Amino acid sequence: MYKIGEFIYPWGSGHYSRMMRLNEVLGYYIKEEFEVHFSSKDHVYEKLLKKFPNEKERIHEILMPTPIDGKFGPSVSMSLMNLLLPISKNPPLVRQIANYLREERKLYNKEKFDLVINDGDMGSNILARNRNIPSLFITNQFRPKLYSSRSYLYPSLIFVAKQIAKASKILVADSPPPYTMCEYNLNFIDEVKDKIMYVGHFTNKKQIKEESVSDLEKLVKDNEFGYWMRTGNISTNDGTGQRYEEAFHQDEMINEKRIISHARNDPTIDSVLGKDKKRYSISDALEKKIDWIQIDIGFLSEQEKDTILNLCKYAVVNGSHTVMGEIMGGKSKPIIGIPIYDEHTNNIKWAEEKKLGILATKTKQVITGISKIKEDYREFEDSLREFSKNFVPNGAENSAKIAAETLEEKR
Repeated sequence: MYKIGEFIYPWGSGHYSRMMRLNEVLGYYIKEEFEVHFSSKDHVYEKLLKKFPNEKERIHEILMPTPIDGKFGPSVSMSLMNLLLPISKNPPLVRQIANYLREERKLYNKEKFDLVINDGDMGSNILARNRNIPSLFITNQFRPKLYSSRSYLYPSLIFVAKQIAKASKILVADSPPPYTMCEYNLNFIDEVKDKIMYVGHFTNKKQIKEESVSDLEKLVKDNEFGYWMRTGNISTNDGTGQRYEEAFHQDEMINEKRIISHARNDPTIDSVLGKDKKRYSISDALEKKIDWIQIDIGFLSEQEKDTILNLCKYAVVNGSHTVMGEIMGGKSKPIIGIPIYDEHTNNIKWAEEKKLGILATKTKQVITGISKIKEDYREFEDSLREFSKNFVPNGAENSAKIAAETLEEKR
């Protein structure tokens, strides 16, 4: 029986969602019996325990070093201080790395994996190479383009790229060039080009179970609106939300209808703001036929999310690679991107150059972006149609096939 180690970096939620989609299809490609061991920490570790309650012995808590949360995503200053000092209950980074590699080493020695699949966890590449175990590294970053304000991060960027390069194969979770949305986050060096495979986006292909039309779906029908998505961990989610609120308070937004998805399983968030400035429940707003301006939703069902993405005029996002792929490639909708950090800026800048969306680093640019999309909607539609036609959605399936071939080669 094969043993596969899956090491999931716990910063944000994109690493987890990709690996879960991969895990769903592995069995279709690996014909021999196999078992998977998962490793992560924090919210990802908790999600794994909840998702696989009968496989707790295969779920391992490994304290992978992550950035320190700030007000708007990771705090660069506190993360740099954490290199040598304890910050926010995090031991110095040097000690964290030593402890984390020691725990991963123990797991490697105990389980003796036949294959490891790493999404964001670079240390596992090193351990796999030292033991002659094939490793697949799934990513949408290698050496991201840095802007002048972050040029001091260049040494750490080079260090990270060197660790990624130690993988047996680098699987890019994006469409092949020239339709590679994360192009400005890659910048591959010649030494790794033989290892690179563009596998495509890890889109969710689950058949949505048809349910009765919800009150929310009824309320938004026959309305023109924007879909404003809050995603990521707590600091990224809150930082995105604060930027959205700044936009909503602009005079130009008085009549601009919007739906805000908070990505938090909290039904108390669900409410409707009418043009009369009063708050209503969704059912009351529907029953009273309220002329609404804003709908806040804690957590959308799959059906509701699909309906809203189909009906919205545009989507506002923070530049998450997974989300942008889903919206631009899967739904052919233009985006307005309000980035939290450079990785997001790179994704959105690429989309803007291809006439798929708008980059907005300031509040006024959000307002201008909405107007521009509406004025040039036909042009955006044409560009999105071309992009969608060349969009590769089956990254999970292609990665599973590579995993199966890698195991066959090892036999």
